[in-house]
Amino acid sequence: MKKQGDRSAGWPQGWLTACADLFFPPLCLGCGRFIVSSLPPQFCVDCQKTLPFVQEPLCLCCGTPFVSGKSHICGACLRKPPSFHLARSLFLYEEPISRCIISLKFAGELYMLKSLQALMAVSESMQDLSKPDWVVPVPLHAGRLRERGFNQALLLCRACFPQWRRLIRTDILLRPAATIPQSQLTGTERRRNLRGAFQLRHSAEVRNKNVLLVDDVFTTGSTMAECSSVFRAAGARRIEAFTLARSVKV
Repeated sequence: MKKQGDRSAGWPQGWLTACADLFFPPLCLGCGRFIVSSLPPQFCVDCQKTLPFVQEPLCLCCGTPFVSGKSHICGACLRKPPSFHLARSLFLYEEPISRCIISLKFAGELYMLKSLQALMAVSESMQDLSKPDWVVPVPLHAGRLRERGFNQALLLCRACFPQWRRLIRTDILLRPAATIPQSQLTGTERRRNLRGAFQLRHSAEVRNKNVLLVDDVFTTGSTMAECSSVFRAAGARRIEAFTLARSVKV
């Protein structure tokens, strides 16, 4: 039974939030219009209706969405199965989510993470993910990390999978080689650019484990494929990939 004082336990924080919203009206992360509350997800009603969630039908393996029909394994995965077992994304890389990712990644607007976490919590598509032994953010090269000040993949691990926070490992997968930013390259160039870019530090801790790789955007799948191949070589039992968004125009 709750104690009498428990009913007001969250009152001070709620009062402070209400006062902050009154004097500093929050803006929708999508269209920039004023909204009533800054409670996540911080999108207006109209923008919430247009959020580009990835929905079925989709490829049961790589997660590529289909225009119609039922979910099945796509032709590309049948012809050449990827090195990961399953890949899923929360959104399509379209407005307003694409703008949010760019702001988070390149402008350091980390307050957006709370809204992304709230949207992740109501997504049914993430039920396809298995419980991992390790959650591994795709690492940045040390030089890029110093330049940016944070690894967005690690922040997404913490925001999107709070229930698995204790499983997050940043010491297993390394990126010793500096590579050209993937956004500047074509599909073929992306695969060539990442060849040999990742290494494992603790191979023994990967054997017979279920690994969930996390990154911000799935474009051609080159990054996830390269990381997954490293884990496969070390004897991982199952490798799944999660990205906040995925591009459908490669």
